[in-house]
Amino acid sequence: MKKNRIQRINSLLREVLFDVIQKQVRNPHVNLFVSVTRVDTSEDLYHAKVYVSLIGTEAEKLKVVAALQSAAGFIAVNASKQVEMRHFPTLTFHLDHAAEEHFKIEKILADIEKERQSRP
Repeated sequence: MKKNRIQRINSLLREVLFDVIQKQVRNPHVNLFVSVTRVDTSEDLYHAKVYVSLIGTEAEKLKVVAALQSAAGFIAVNASKQVEMRHFPTLTFHLDHAAEEHFKIEKILADIEKERQSRP
């Protein structure tokens, strides 16, 4: 039961945080291509790791994560207005490399298939 509750909270927070980042954060480093891929909330609901995916170079990505981390309090306050919780979790932002890894795997599989078709 508790696991389902945390999954529902994570899903709700992911949607609300994405909305707040897109509509209310006015930092020039945070562009419109920031996507919240997942949220991992601790069992006690006091901490949440927010994983974001974005397009750009590694240096740009680090700047965006740093900008989001510096705006974490602002984001939490505005998100807490949309979510009714006894205590809103402290947010920490992290880069999600899953999409990049997926593209690498797809490229490797395509190369393997090309190699296989070129053999008699």
